[in-house]
This record gives sequence, C-alpha cells and structure tokens, in this order.
Amino acid sequence: MAKGASISGFPEWLPSERVVEQRVIDTLRDVFELNGFIGIETRAVEQGSSLLKKGETSKEIYLLSRLQEVGHESDTPIEDRLGLHFDLTVPLSRYVVEHSGDLAFPFKRWQIQKVWRGERPQEGRFREFVQADIDVIGNGDLPDHYEVELPLVMVSALERLRAFGLPKATVHANNRKLSEGFYRGLGLTDIEGVLREIDKLDKIGADEVAKLLVEGCGADEAQAKACLELAELTAANGEELSEKFDALCAKHGIASDSDAYVLARQGLDTLAMIVDEAARIRPGSVIADLKIARGLDYYTGSVYETFLEGASALGSICSGGRYDNLASQGKKKYPGVGLSIGLSRLVSYMLHTAGAHASRVSPASVLVAVWNEDDRSASNQIANQLRARGIAADVAPTAAKLGKQIKYADKLGIPYVWFPAGASDEGSGDEVKNIVTGDQKPADAQSWEPDTVYAQQTVTVEA
Repeated sequence: MAKGASISGFPEWLPSERVVEQRVIDTLRDVFELNGFIGIETRAVEQGSSLLKKGETSKEIYLLSRLQEVGHESDTPIEDRLGLHFDLTVPLSRYVVEHSGDLAFPFKRWQIQKVWRGERPQEGRFREFVQADIDVIGNGDLPDHYEVELPLVMVSALERLRAFGLPKATVHANNRKLSEGFYRGLGLTDIEGVLREIDKLDKIGADEVAKLLVEGCGADEAQAKACLELAELTAANGEELSEKFDALCAKHGIASDSDAYVLARQGLDTLAMIVDEAARIRPGSVIADLKIARGLDYYTGSVYETFLEGASALGSICSGGRYDNLASQGKKKYPGVGLSIGLSRLVSYMLHTAGAHASRVSPASVLVAVWNEDDRSASNQIANQLRARGIAADVAPTAAKLGKQIKYADKLGIPYVWFPAGASDEGSGDEVKNIVTGDQKPADAQSWEPDTVYAQQTVTVEA
C-alpha cells in the first residue's frame, strides 16, 4: 500500500505491537478455557435480517456488494443482503440454532474474532476491531447463577491483564426488569426509548438526558427526574439496594402490589443475588449501578458495564447482559448471558497509555549465522536441531559480513547469534554469543540451553 494510504478506523499494529495483542489474546483464552468455555469461530457475514435485530446499531452495519451489483443494491431488501457482523452475539445466536443438535447445553463458548462497525473513529474506538466474548446459552431455560459466574470470569481475566499495564477493573451491574418495572410504575410506556437515553448519562450528563426523556420519550419533568433518581441509586449490598429501591418507589407512588413493582422486584432480587454472591467470591469486583442501561434492544435481564480505575475517558471496556429472546427455533428458545471485551481498545490503551511493549520483535531466541551460501544447509540443520528441542531459531538471510548478521539479529531483538563450526578456525566447534551481554561460549545444538532471562519473548510495562 502506498505511504499515506491508511484508512481511518482500521488499525494495523506494528510487529512489536502485535506481540502485545497476541499475548493478551493468549491470556484471555487461557482464563476462559480454565473456566470450561469452548472456543468457536463464526463466519464474518450474516444476513441483514439477523444484523437488524440490534436496533440502534443497525445504522453502523457494513453491507457487502459485489462489483457488478454496485448501483443496483436498492433492488435487494436490506434484510436479504449480507453484512459484516458488528458483534459476536448475533452470530452466536444463529450458530446455536443451526447446530443445536450437535451442542451440549448449557453451551459455554469463548470467541475472539474481528468485528466491523461504522462508528466515528477516535482513540481506542475503531471501525475494525477484535472482540473477546464469553457466553452461556441454555436450551429452554438458563439458571440465574450464570449471571454471577460470567462477570467473575471476566474480572479474573482482566486481573491477569494487569501484568500488561491494565488498571483494576470493576463490573457495574443493573437489571432491565428492575428499570422497566420502575419506569412503568411511573406511567411511562416507551421503555426502550428511556433505556437508550439513560444509557447516555455518562456521555452527555443528567440535564441533557432529562431533556431527551421529555422531548422524545413522553415523560414529564417529574417522571424524568424520577428516572434520574433511580439511575443515581447506589448500594453496597443487596439488602441496602432493596431498602433504597423500596423507599424510591414509595416516594413516587409505585404500589408494592402493582404489576410494575412485581416486575421490578424480579430484577431487583437477581441484581441483589449477583452483588452479594460476587462479594463472597471476589469482594468489590461487581457493584450495583442503576444507571447502567445498555441501549441495545435485546437485553432482557442483567446488564453489565466494566470500567478501569483511573481510566474514565476510556469508558466501558467490557459489557453484556442476559438475553432471553435473541435465539429461537419455533417455540423453543435459547436464553443466554454473555460479556464482551473490546480487546482492540484494551490493546490501544496498553500500548499508548500504559506503555506495554514487547521485549523483542522476533519470537526467535537464536539467529544461526551463515559463513557462505555453500554452508547454508549446515546452518539450517543447526536451526532445525534447536527447533526440535523447542528453542525458537532463525537463520541469517544472507551470508553477509558477520557484523551485519549480528546487527540484523539486534534489530529483531534476537539475543543469541550461533556461529557454526569451521569458520576461521577449522578445529573449533560451534559457539554461541549473547549479543546483549557479549558473553560467547562453545555450544552443541543437541544440549545447549539459552538463559531463561533472554530466551523468553515477554511483554513488559514501562515503570
């Protein structure tokens, strides 16, 4: 690609940056699999009819066209066209329905894959990016305890990433039923609209959200104020949450025997269970935060957003929730709960804010020198012997002067250069040089071991 031809929102990491990204992916996969999640990958495209299930996000879908169709796309309804998936939950719902006969339920899956979304690019927010998801899908029903377990798995994974410069992560949880019941108890009917506006609180502030509730959701000023009061409600445990919520309902005339309160109480009980159970297992990792709304249409129960300590500008880096109606087959439903990490956003933060960097570009710990091209096969044999023993090795690209070969190794961060026998002294054996310390010793490809300090390609954080 010509210089200057980069496309905004489509990041391409340099090799050293890719090392950091790959280490993050490996770490997340390790944690997910330690908790029994099974890896899958889904196709990049879905039918427009499936992608449109997410409401507001439909504005950000990239639709595909073959060259010969350009200019004639309007002949095909959007529902029948193919589009790039913008998350991994919609593809999962389709995947589960199509393969239900081959899956064991509850189906616990992890998935780390690229997605595409037509957002306005900015620091940490891209149009092409990697997401890391875990979901549990039930067949007909799904126990509530997964609504505690999944955020704790994510917290565990994010805790492991602190070694790469990530601050402490805290999951903020709410429940859609709690919010919906309260809004209905106030007399509001545009529940989805209210949830979407409440979801904007951190971005535009309470005053602007109140205006939107009045102008777009049919609320009067008192109802809008009550919605904001609910959003500001905080509690340290389930008992306090219940007491504060009941006091708020009493203040606004929501009777405890009303259908609206009963619905809200279902959500409240689940949220209280999540907070209290999480506190027993990992104190402080999950807190109740009633302004969390998740402005996506398909969530039906618990909703989550995850924030990093001291990185408020980054916003939520891991979100998700419970969905009961996204996947169905006839009368059978496949309810699920899941969370998704914006992996590319995390990597961008680690690289540009936390100062995470790879110890070296090349995964090889040894570069085998080549004295002349006629001897290349001997160098290749040494490299293969090292590889057979699990030692990553490369061979010099040309039989250049020795100083140039060492400089090549140094540029890639390769710590050892191997000198095959028979160069200047016919009687000498192989030798290996640590070009970091300058130490040079005789070596045998069948027994030599690199120093563990220099052999490992690692990711470190600037102090």
